[in-house]
Amino acid sequence: MPTPLISAAELHERLGSVTVLDVHYRTGGPGGRAEHEKGHVPSAVYVDLDTELAGPPGAGGRHPLPETAVFEIAMRRAGVRADRPVVVYDDWSGLAAGRAWWLLRYHGHDDVRVLDGGWPAWVEAGGAVHTGTTLPGRGDFVARPGRLPVVEADEVLGVPVLVDARAPERYRGEVEPIDAVAGHIPGAVNVPTTTNLRADGRFRSVDEIRALYAAAGVTGDEAVAVYCGSGVTAVHDIIALELAGIPAALYPGSWSGWIADPDRPTSGRP
Repeated sequence: MPTPLISAAELHERLGSVTVLDVHYRTGGPGGRAEHEKGHVPSAVYVDLDTELAGPPGAGGRHPLPETAVFEIAMRRAGVRADRPVVVYDDWSGLAAGRAWWLLRYHGHDDVRVLDGGWPAWVEAGGAVHTGTTLPGRGDFVARPGRLPVVEADEVLGVPVLVDARAPERYRGEVEPIDAVAGHIPGAVNVPTTTNLRADGRFRSVDEIRALYAAAGVTGDEAVAVYCGSGVTAVHDIIALELAGIPAALYPGSWSGWIADPDRPTSGRP
């Protein structure tokens, strides 16, 4: 499998031979499409996280996995082809682009990478900026789910090493700005997504990542699963773990799906 990351310099060299997806998105931030149209990597096609990379909110959480048919249609619209590498990026430290990376891998596309440092890294490297809307050619991607591991709610408590990717204060239950209940799933350890990155917004070295996760008891000696608030930003930790050579499953429902059932236990609330 290729590395999950690509640098701005390498993307510049390969721009004519890859499909680029722009997943501009921030929780509570401005609309992604408007930001995309203000400026994007040449040839990049905007993909909407809420409607194309997630299903409707409900018992499965705020961002459950999209239906296979919906995702396949979205990827074909964006020009994704089975025989052409894909690069995904955002303006949010890879937190949104990671969802596109994971879904494409989960549905059978093996050559997908996240732009390390995202949109800021592209601009900083002097990459060309296009505005408006990109009209791609029609893709032929066939979505075949099941290529990456997932765990569901009834399996979560049996995972040997469960990682909570949210901010420490949310993990501890001190604040909860989004979901109705504060705290974390019992037994989970906390490795916030922010700690995966250096000050310049790019991922840490492999050795640094391994040390970071080992300090939390995540060594790869036992099975690992990751969750966050809604199943989106958890992928950031999965990418970091893949860089470190540690496979990890995703709990798609994450905290918002876990607390949908009031009988499920929680920890960490004051």
